[in-house]
Amino acid sequence: MYLVVIAWLYVTLMMAVAEAASPTGSILGAVITFALYGLLPLSIVIYIMGTPARKRKRHARELAEREAWLAQQQASQSGPVTQARSVLPDAGGEPPAAAQAGSVAPVRKEP
Repeated sequence: MYLVVIAWLYVTLMMAVAEAASPTGSILGAVITFALYGLLPLSIVIYIMGTPARKRKRHARELAEREAWLAQQQASQSGPVTQARSVLPDAGGEPPAAAQAGSVAPVRKEP
């Protein structure tokens, strides 16, 4: 893949040099030629060609995260009973706390 990229950059560089060396050409035209015929299309092609590698890398990272999470869950289940009870929501057997009266000032308009 990289051989094609290097070859295409060489071709577009030679096109830009020919544009700059031409009696009717300019340096700005050479830069635009190199950018629009070389850099822009190659960046799109490289991005598209790299998609499978990015997918494999993301999938491997997700598998590693899942295995770490499962290992953490197994470690927390094998711990003492008090630790396992604290992981689960509302498993403490305690009633929920009631709101304290008068702890929040009412909001009203100024007279």
